[in-house]
Amino acid sequence: MRKKLSSPTTPPTTEALDRYDRQLLARLQAEGRATNAALAQEIHLAEAPTWRRVKALEEAGIIRGYRAEIEPRSLGLEVTAFVQVRFVSNDLALQQAFEESIGAIEQVLWCHNISGSNDFLLCVLARNLVEYGELLQTRIRALRGVMAVESSFSLKTVKSFSGVPVPTA
Repeated sequence: MRKKLSSPTTPPTTEALDRYDRQLLARLQAEGRATNAALAQEIHLAEAPTWRRVKALEEAGIIRGYRAEIEPRSLGLEVTAFVQVRFVSNDLALQQAFEESIGAIEQVLWCHNISGSNDFLLCVLARNLVEYGELLQTRIRALRGVMAVESSFSLKTVKSFSGVPVPTA
């Protein structure tokens, strides 16, 4: 009997995923537009149970969504910056306000709360250095509690995100 997947509020464990779920996750990461029929054929399962499994993975929050991967330069976004942000203090309210504000800046691709001497690490896209400088001064450094900001610029992409490793067993 198949174990029930967790709800989105409780993180699922790898024990809850069987080989079919793992195959589905790997296949959907590689090709998010794969049809249910193609998925069913690939994992050697009928279409109805395959569809139910995908829906269960979505409802459990394991599959968070589907999206197109866009080349930033095709949209004129030439600068990729990794931005380390340090706070004045460990004030939880300031941190939460920062997180909300950063979430509203579309040029910020991702933001992680990190350990070490800095508090946050951001990945930011901009058309050029002038645009990046303006964004940094008017939107990021201007946020309450920000004490220091350090930027590093990508010279080239060596490896892009290609999906989360799906354990095989």
